[in-house]
Order: sequence, then C-alpha cells, then structure tokens
Amino acid sequence: MNTGQIWDYILDVSMLSILLLAATLMKRKVAFFRKNPIPVPVIAGFLGLVLGKDVLGIMIFSGVRLENLVYHLMNIGFIALSLKASQKVKSKEYVHSGMFIVSTYVVQGILGFALSLLFFYTVFPKTFPLSGLLLPLGFGQGPGQAYSMGHQWEELGFTHGGNLGLTVAAIGYIWACAGGVALIAWLKRKKRLKTYDEIYGEPLDRPNIYDEEKPVELPLKESIDGLTLQMILIGAVYLVTYLTLKGLESVLTGTGNFGRTLAQLLWGFSFIIGAVYGMLARRILDFCHRQKWMKHSYTCNYLLERISGVSFDFMITAAIAAVSIYMLKDHLLPVLIITTAGGLLTIWFIMKLAQRIYKTDTLENALAMYGMLTGTISTGIALLREVDPHFRTQAAKNLVYGSGTGLAFGAPLMFLLNIPIMGYANNQPILYLVTLVAFVIYLAVLLFAMLMGTREKKPRKGARNMSG
Repeated sequence: MNTGQIWDYILDVSMLSILLLAATLMKRKVAFFRKNPIPVPVIAGFLGLVLGKDVLGIMIFSGVRLENLVYHLMNIGFIALSLKASQKVKSKEYVHSGMFIVSTYVVQGILGFALSLLFFYTVFPKTFPLSGLLLPLGFGQGPGQAYSMGHQWEELGFTHGGNLGLTVAAIGYIWACAGGVALIAWLKRKKRLKTYDEIYGEPLDRPNIYDEEKPVELPLKESIDGLTLQMILIGAVYLVTYLTLKGLESVLTGTGNFGRTLAQLLWGFSFIIGAVYGMLARRILDFCHRQKWMKHSYTCNYLLERISGVSFDFMITAAIAAVSIYMLKDHLLPVLIITTAGGLLTIWFIMKLAQRIYKTDTLENALAMYGMLTGTISTGIALLREVDPHFRTQAAKNLVYGSGTGLAFGAPLMFLLNIPIMGYANNQPILYLVTLVAFVIYLAVLLFAMLMGTREKKPRKGARNMSG
C-alpha cells in the first residue's frame, strides 16, 4: 500500500467522523431525530448515503475502502467484547433470551432462503439462490456479518454480494427505526401503553447495562497507558486470527475445489475465530492472575466496551454509506420483496413469541428484541428507552446477556449456512432442500425448549404485558 492509499483511508475515517459529528448535532437539535429512537450512527450512515456519489455527489467515498473498514472494524469490535471479563449468568431468562434471538434468526433464514430460491427458479432467474440468507445476517446480526458473507459469495459468482449484504442491513435499520416508532405508536393507541416523559438526546446513566466495571487504572508508576494495553491485546489476538486463517487457507487450497471454497468461507467467519481466540486469551490472563503470576489485571471491561463501541459506531456509519444504489439495479425488486416480508414476519413472530416467553415486562422485552433483530443492540436499546428510559426492567439485561448466550445456540447455524454454499459450488441443489429442512427442525427444537422452560412461570403481580 503506497502513501496515497494510506491517506485515502485516513480521509475516509475523517469524513466518517464528520458524519458522526453532524448526526450527533442533528440528534440533539432536530426535533424529529430527538423524539424518535434512531441511533446516531444510523443517522450518520444515511447522511453519508445521501451525500455520496449515487445521490448528491458531495462526499465521494470508495465503496471498496468502506467495505474493508466494515470488515476490520467488526473483527476489532468482536475481539474487544470477547476479551471482557464474563459475568456469571444465573437467570434462566437470559438463556431463554438467547434461544429467542437465535429462533428469530432461523425464522428469517427460512423465509429469506425460500423466497430467493422461489425467485431464482421462477420470475427472477438472475437472483443468486442463496441471497435470501442475507436476511438473518443483515437484520439479525448487522452489516458486518452480512457484508462478510456476501463478499465471500462473490468468489462463487455473486456479483456485488458484499454490497447487497450492506443494503439488506441498511433496510433492516429502516425497519428497526421506522417500524419501531410505528409499533410503539400502535401499542400506545391500541394497548394504552404509558411512556415516560424523557427528552431524547440527553444521556442517561447506564451502569446496570454497560459499566459493570469502573475504569481500573494501572499505578501511575507504570509507563504505559491502560488503553494502550487493551489495544495491544486486541492486536495480538487479531494477529493470531490472521495467521490461523492464512495457515488454514494454505492447507485447504491443496485439497481441491471443496478445500478452496471452505478456505474462502473461513475468511468470512474471521470475527468468530477472533472472538474464540479473545475468550481463550481472557481465560489465560485470568488463570495467570489467580496464580499470582501477574500482579495486575491488565484488561479493563470499561475500556474494552468503549473500544467495541467506537468500532461498531464507525462500522455502522461506513456500512450504510457504502451502499451503492447503482449496483443494486439487478437485485432491487427481489431484495425489497424479501426485506418487506422479513420485516413483517419479524414483527409478528417477536410479538407472538414474547407473550409466551416473557411473563413479566413483556412489552419492554418485545420492543428491545425487535429493535435488535432488525438492527443492532443499539437500536434495541433505543426502542427500549421509549418505554423504560431508566432501564428499571430486566429487558436491557436480557438483550445484553441474551446476545452472549445466543452465541452458543447459534453455533449450529454457522454449520448449516455452509450446506447450501457447498450445494451451489458443487451444483447439488438438493442441499438447498436439506438446509430448509434442517432450519425447520432446529426451529422446532428451540421453540420446544423455550416453551417447556417457561410454561410454569407466573406473571409478577402488577407487571405489564402485551394484553394490557
């Protein structure tokens, strides 16, 4: 990379910073944004999209550079989160929340995959048959994962797959914000839901969600800053992740077409490999500290949370700004149909399941889950603040810890996603049917486990629920 290319990335980050600053001012000063639960990075991303080359042409971004930033910022954010000290989760509600999250992924996957196959074999033959699988990735997991998977599919001939993944995620944010506002209005009118009088844009104290651990500074005699130590650890984990992927690639490429396809897919799951190494590094550090081989605990949950927050804020902004409307001309109608159907089904599924799973604080949990499962955890929190601004209910923790337990329940999905890819690469469409059947079976198992685990729960006296 020459000096000019390095400056290009620096300028991109600078322009993203300007967009975030402008969005912050809009959130505080413009009544529409202040009164509606739209996260600042989402505002910044759509502002960048409007100012970009496909609309006004004021800010000229390189889609390739922004997509590279999305990919690496996602990896950094996940590694930072995985290095945090884990909280011991004892509540069964957190476990049920994890299954709730994953079951919604599966529902979105079934719908999206079935529609893309239908389009491919009937009215839209140019549709990439696997493209519907971007629905749970873009809606449920965010732009980083959707871009990563779509970009890997480009090696299989899916033109502009990465950009399409970003588009699905951007549409997901629209469903999260606009759909969330409409949903709250409907609940207020139909269910007589009362909300707290809070002014958006004013920061709220959030110690019960994020700041479980206050900053633990190293002694002043230390010659290195605490934040620098966190970056050292993240950098070390990222290096090990890269070397692992390069090593696997060199081994797998010598095994034929199957091995080369698998090697390409593994790069798309780099954030998972990085997170696994991050958790392993955390366990090693904790062991060394318990054995008194280390005098200080060199990781800090507070600083790691801030690093991941910065990474995800810039990632979301870059992901939406990187969407190219021009490149979508061949896929626009199928994508709009799939995302519209996905948004409606997500609302229905979450509202119905929430009434069965959450016997207390049902409304709060349903809104938080809807915001996260169409956007990210930040949109989930934004919607939750409409009905629970001080986070007095369990919904916020269900969202945060449920995301953690959801990683375990979602692991089989990573395997299932490879089945249709192998079917496409090896021209075995029967594997598409195998995937759909496997999704249905997995959904049935999750629903059975959740409903059996919550059937004897009784509502807390005075708690609000969906029926009034």
